[in-house]
Amino acid sequence: MQRSPGCAELMASVVGTFTIDPRARRAAAKRRTRGEGATAWAFVSPSVLIILGLSVVPVLWSLLLSFQSNDLVSPSSWVGLANYKALAADPAFASAVEHTLLYTVLYVPLSVVGGLAIALMLDRQIRFISLYRTLVFVPFVVSAAAQGVLFSFVLDPEFGAANSVLHKLGLPAQGFFSDPGQAMYLLVAISLWSGTGFCVIVYLAGLQGVPNELVEAARIDGAGRTGVLRHVVLPTLTPVTIFLVLFQTINALQVFDLVFVTTKGGPLGSTTVIVYFIWEKAFKTFTAGYSAAAAYALAVALLVIGLALQLYRRRAAAR
Repeated sequence: MQRSPGCAELMASVVGTFTIDPRARRAAAKRRTRGEGATAWAFVSPSVLIILGLSVVPVLWSLLLSFQSNDLVSPSSWVGLANYKALAADPAFASAVEHTLLYTVLYVPLSVVGGLAIALMLDRQIRFISLYRTLVFVPFVVSAAAQGVLFSFVLDPEFGAANSVLHKLGLPAQGFFSDPGQAMYLLVAISLWSGTGFCVIVYLAGLQGVPNELVEAARIDGAGRTGVLRHVVLPTLTPVTIFLVLFQTINALQVFDLVFVTTKGGPLGSTTVIVYFIWEKAFKTFTAGYSAAAAYALAVALLVIGLALQLYRRRAAAR
């Protein structure tokens, strides 16, 4: 049978439709990939710009500022390492470091150990257990500013409720935040009241991961509650403990809002911590370059602590 010319052209067009040149296929795949990439960047670009604008750019700008003399008003001048050298010889900065270390040394171990003890008490099936856990965690969600205002009223030396209670008990009135010997310890106590709840919740989550098989095996071997806690529970919770120590240490070294609301670094500078020192130099004495140098000294300290704890965690995991 002889085909007509029109039928042959139609067959050729149909065959051409299903036979695609490999180069054209690769070009189409590249165009599709570029289109998908452009769409993805269109979605993430706002977030990337916000992150760069609010974190990376200020970090780099403050690093440059730490090598300059700047009062936030007049043009700055390059001074090199002069701010860092002055910082090393500044007794006020040394005092701020000492106060921060005292706060950290008291707050971190007490909050972690206290959180573990409360978590062990709450890790049982008793009535109203959810209520108890909620009451422990509630202070953590209260802002530090609100805590400062609350305890400033309670611990006011003249009109506070604390001295009224002491008076009814026949005890002498206390200076609290106006006493240089008490102010820092009160700040630690307030921080423990609010920060221990976080440790409790994290430890409660960690206790759910303790294998029951190991606990039962330890009991079969004759271990009591103390033995199970020492040889099973605490080793299992080691990663949780390292995380809490790192988290609470970073929070302690950056304490500011509670100090700002309650004592403002006083009395007699007894509660001036590093971050308050940085704020004071930047916005009260307007030595922004000097303040940036102090901020980078704190950042380096936090970096060293973080790396040391990470190294310890890896060594503990490798054992």
